Amino acid sequence: MNNLLIMLQAAAEAAPAKKGLFANPMIWLILMLVLMWILMMGPQRKKAKAEQKFREGLQKGDRVVFSGGIYGKVHSIDEHTVDVEVANGVVMTVEKSMIQAVPDEKKEDKKDSKDEKRKEIKEDKQK
Repeated sequence: MNNLLIMLQAAAEAAPAKKGLFANPMIWLILMLVLMWILMMGPQRKKAKAEQKFREGLQKGDRVVFSGGIYGKVHSIDEHTVDVEVANGVVMTVEKSMIQAVPDEKKEDKKDSKDEKRKEIKEDKQK
């Protein structure tokens, strides 16, 4: 054991020492962590700002989708909550953070047209 330590120490003394800024592996580790943080946090901040701007721009009458997939229409808006009408006469109060998006009208139109085509096909099969 003692001989092994002596040999390792002699090898370390005989090896030329690397010089320069990037010779230390700790610097490489720090650089990699900084790069990962920049690449991961930048887009996340951008997305968070866009969501905040969206929620601040909500108006009465806007159609919205909750994070749970419930569709509704904005009835009234408070500082932290929104009253959303999900059916005729049914109003739910939810946190603004639970509202995820405004539904795309084109997608809804496509969905309706697909439903109509399915109904036509079923009617043709029954005839």
